[in-house]
Amino acid sequence: MTVHQISVFLENRAGQLSEITQVLADNAIDMRAISIAETADYGVLRLIVDQPQKATTLLLEHGFILSMTPVTVVAVPDQPGGLAPVLKLLAEANIDIEYMYSLFTHTDGKAYMVFRVSDDEGFAATLTAHGISPVGTEELGIQ
Repeated sequence: MTVHQISVFLENRAGQLSEITQVLADNAIDMRAISIAETADYGVLRLIVDQPQKATTLLLEHGFILSMTPVTVVAVPDQPGGLAPVLKLLAEANIDIEYMYSLFTHTDGKAYMVFRVSDDEGFAATLTAHGISPVGTEELGIQ
């Protein structure tokens, strides 16, 4: 089960992030997660929002360059060491993590982690073999 992440390419100039979040706010789009990576020349803003199709359309209309990427969200216990077992499974299955970050959402003692990995099918199979189900869009309130 995957969730769609929006990756927006940003110029390294003041105000880019403000513009994007204002477009989302003006259109009642709620962010579930945000992550920023940067180089000397550009940045990559990764977003998970409650209305990804609407957000994508609006950001494109405002001239932003973006892509949609499938990612896997996993609920882990919201306690010290809660993430370690999932990371151990990935290591044992020899699946590389390209990047990961957390969602704002925390419910019922669970935290949510977003994973982009080298082998999506292997990751899903590894999780399933250990009784872990990826989190779907419904649980995250994503349309």
